[in-house]
Amino acid sequence: MLYMFYRNNHPDILYHGGQEPLIHLVTDLQQVILWATQNSKRWVFTDSNAGSYYFNDYNDLSQLNRINWTAVNAASWQGQQEQKQAEFLVEKKLPWELIENIGVYSIKQQHDVHQVFCLSNHQPPVQVKRNWYY
Repeated sequence: MLYMFYRNNHPDILYHGGQEPLIHLVTDLQQVILWATQNSKRWVFTDSNAGSYYFNDYNDLSQLNRINWTAVNAASWQGQQEQKQAEFLVEKKLPWELIENIGVYSIKQQHDVHQVFCLSNHQPPVQVKRNWYY
């Protein structure tokens, strides 16, 4: 999806603001699963894009090897688009306190995000992670 925002030319996507305004919210997988379990929230990870016509989903961490990690980590992923988009999903929502880090495109975005969360009791670090974007 991020790549499609970067390309900004998909006829079915109404958003045309590019990738720069988007932020990455980083959590700890183990902490999120613990919270979800304690709060009776379902969680799952998929081996491809959960919006695709076909995907497998799992809720057992011993099956993480079912994800094509080569595709997930690839910079060039032609022919592996769906596998690159493996997902981890949690039912409904997560508490803000589980966010451990925020990755942004630029120093401007870093400043903007700091402004939004400056009054929050929980202030995860905001770091420019240009290599997380196209």
